[in-house]
Amino acid sequence: MGFNDQVWELCKKIPFGKVTTYKEIARALDTKAYQAVGQALKKNLYGIWSCNDERMVPCHRVVKSDGSIGGFALGQKAKIMILKEENIEVKDGKIVDFEKRMFRFKNQS
Repeated sequence: MGFNDQVWELCKKIPFGKVTTYKEIARALDTKAYQAVGQALKKNLYGIWSCNDERMVPCHRVVKSDGSIGGFALGQKAKIMILKEENIEVKDGKIVDFEKRMFRFKNQS
C-alpha cells in the first residue's frame, strides 16, 4: 500500500465529531512527513461529497497541531461548515475545545 493510501486509511478511522492533526497521522505512520500527509489528503478522491460511499475519506477532520483548521480542497469556509455539521465549533479559525475533540491513533505497529 502506498503512502497516500496509508494516510487515507488512517483518516477513515477519525470518528464523527473528532479531529486529528497532520502530525498525528504522520506519527502513526512512523514518519515526520507532515506536509506529505497534507499533500496526500489534497489528492483524496473520496471526500465529503462521497459521504454515502464506504470509501469516503473525511479529510476535513484533519487540522493543524495548534488547532487551526488548515487547508481544504473546497476552501476553509467549506471545511468550517462541514465541521460545524459534525458539532465541531470553530472560532477565529481554530477548533474550540481542541484537546477534547482530538483523536489520537493507537499504536499502529
